[in-house]
This record gives sequence, structure tokens and C-alpha cells, in this order.
Amino acid sequence: QVQLVESGGGLVPPGGSTRLSCVASVRLFSNYDMGWFRQAPGKEREIVASISWSGGTRYVADSVKGRFTISRDNAKNTAYLQMNSLKPDDTAVYYCVARPAVHLRTTPVWNHWGQGTQVTVSS
Repeated sequence: QVQLVESGGGLVPPGGSTRLSCVASVRLFSNYDMGWFRQAPGKEREIVASISWSGGTRYVADSVKGRFTISRDNAKNTAYLQMNSLKPDDTAVYYCVARPAVHLRTTPVWNHWGQGTQVTVSS
């Protein structure tokens, strides 16, 4: 059983920064890829960024490239999403996700989800 708990976010002014954290309750954190999705009101859920189990492979959506950075600390069972130069369009609920590493999984589906944390970009 994998439990993911997000923290961070809240109200941020345009152009500001914040960092989301996701702590995973799992025996071997390094057995999992980690990622972040977001869902804005009236919009479909979209992937924002992902990082492989070793940290060697990272993906960042074009909409946030150059502004958001994903990272992980396997010693702390924690994944991070550093969000800079925030825009009102970044307002959404952000979800931490996990899936088994490529050499351990049979499907690429992100099958573990956190409860989500709200990020609101507004002055």
C-alpha cells in the first residue's frame, strides 16, 4: 500500500514561487517513479512533471518548462515540485502520483494518488 501526502501550495502572487512536497509511506521509495498532475476548474487533469525512480529521467510539460522543477530525495521518501514565475493559469489542485519503476511494472498507469493540494496564483 502506497500513501502519498502532499504539502505546500496555498495563495501565491503572480511571479512568485512555492514548493510542493510529497512524502510517500512506502517501504522502498526508490522502487517508484514519482510525478505531479494538476487539475484546474473546468479543465481536464494533466501531467505536470515526472521523475524516474533513480532521478535519472525527468519530464516536464511544455506549459511549465523553464519554470517548474521536479526532484526527489530517496533518503527522505520525498518528491518535490519547485514552482517559479507562477502565473494565474497555474491555479489548480496539484496531485502527487506514484507508480512502480519501469523494471518493476506491467503498466505505465499512475496508480497511486495523493489527496491533492490547492495552489492559487492571484494578487
